[in-house]
Amino acid sequence: MIPERFAPLRDQTAELAELFARAGKRLYLVGGVVRDVLLDRVRVEDDLDFTTDARPDEIEALVAPEAEAVWLQGKRFGTIGCLWRGRRCEITTHRAEAYQPDSRKPSVEFAGAVEADLSRRDFTVNAMALRLPDFELVDPFGGIADLAAARLRTPLAPQESFADDPLRMLRAARFLAGYGLTPDDDLVRAVERMHGRLEIVSAERIRDEFDKLLVVEHPGPGLWFLVRTGLADEFLPELSALGLEQDPIHRHKDVLAHTIAVVENTTPDRWLRLAALFHDVGKPKTRSIGPEGVSFHHHEVVGARMTRDRMKAMRYSTDDIEAVSRLVELHLRFHGYREGDGGWTDSAVRRYARDAGPLLDRLNELTRCDCTTRNKRRAAELATRMDQLEERIARLREQESLDALRPDLDGKQVMDHLGIRPGRAVGEALAMLLEARMEEGPLGEEEAYRRLDAWWAQRTSTT
Repeated sequence: MIPERFAPLRDQTAELAELFARAGKRLYLVGGVVRDVLLDRVRVEDDLDFTTDARPDEIEALVAPEAEAVWLQGKRFGTIGCLWRGRRCEITTHRAEAYQPDSRKPSVEFAGAVEADLSRRDFTVNAMALRLPDFELVDPFGGIADLAAARLRTPLAPQESFADDPLRMLRAARFLAGYGLTPDDDLVRAVERMHGRLEIVSAERIRDEFDKLLVVEHPGPGLWFLVRTGLADEFLPELSALGLEQDPIHRHKDVLAHTIAVVENTTPDRWLRLAALFHDVGKPKTRSIGPEGVSFHHHEVVGARMTRDRMKAMRYSTDDIEAVSRLVELHLRFHGYREGDGGWTDSAVRRYARDAGPLLDRLNELTRCDCTTRNKRRAAELATRMDQLEERIARLREQESLDALRPDLDGKQVMDHLGIRPGRAVGEALAMLLEARMEEGPLGEEEAYRRLDAWWAQRTSTT
């Protein structure tokens, strides 16, 4: 009898399994779905991965007449993709793959048995299969026992597994963090010896795997693993450098510990987690010692530049780079905020909201999470000030369009009113009107035209 937890997968795979069985081919569910169904973590939207003894041409011939769509981009690696009853599936011929020492691409050889295929998988918890249609568990490397023991091991010797695909060393960080696993001692030693081999892996693959680590619920153990094994030095050396810098302000002995705590504090939003990771990256370069002790003046500016450089090297998109570096650059802005006399004017609040733009909520969360002090009074005081600022922003939003602060007139209105053509004068006029808008709030068209006339008269009289 098939266990009840397998029922949704049975319903999704029954027709496909029958199709292969009629052709005399074996079909197995493999990959994360097997691990996750054993942990009751399967989601309906998860893709399904299969392996089979059928060759790629045979797979294509079997599924093409029945699937809603078929894609063949991975066929030369033995994989046929398809949309089957509304769910994305990939069906791959049993294979053994390995990277050549000087290549970024795997060489693929097909295998005749599922056990050989499973032996080339990254970790034992991922090297299990469910034989269809009866859902018999195939577990030649003790993956289910490792799940129960919260242990992370490789099916083969770790040095062999990581030589096959060096990205698995980085993937180990994600799995130990995402599933609460403890890495086997041999695995750790292999990463410590072999992390230099990551250089053959493309920046894009490293970036994508690192992003997956950052958005697990608790990425801290994975980040510590990267630093302690030396793996971070291969693609993010700035992270390890934070461990050499003492932290005189927060409750941690170094900036690295504080940084990882901030990452852990934030919600698993990718931009926010990246900004938390990079927010203090400029401290080692800006450290100085004065009469009042250690300081890191302008580390947010230096850190934003370093963030852009590192994210470019990791092939992040322009949108990613601009958003994350902007959050790093602005993460100290709030600390000048005070209520009452001598505090921020409405103009200053508008500027804060305008400069953050669509990143405002992320910036406020980053600011809150940046407080990791054990000093309860100081933490409470910071939280109160942030509450006050957010209340002021909310009040101003009710009165004004803070999310789209613009001059009260647009460029066409300026040109029509002054009778001028596009050029530098139009930009200067709009900048003047925006400054007035920031300082005083909405002016209205009539007052804006009056200010424009006065500004134009003064400008033309001095030119």
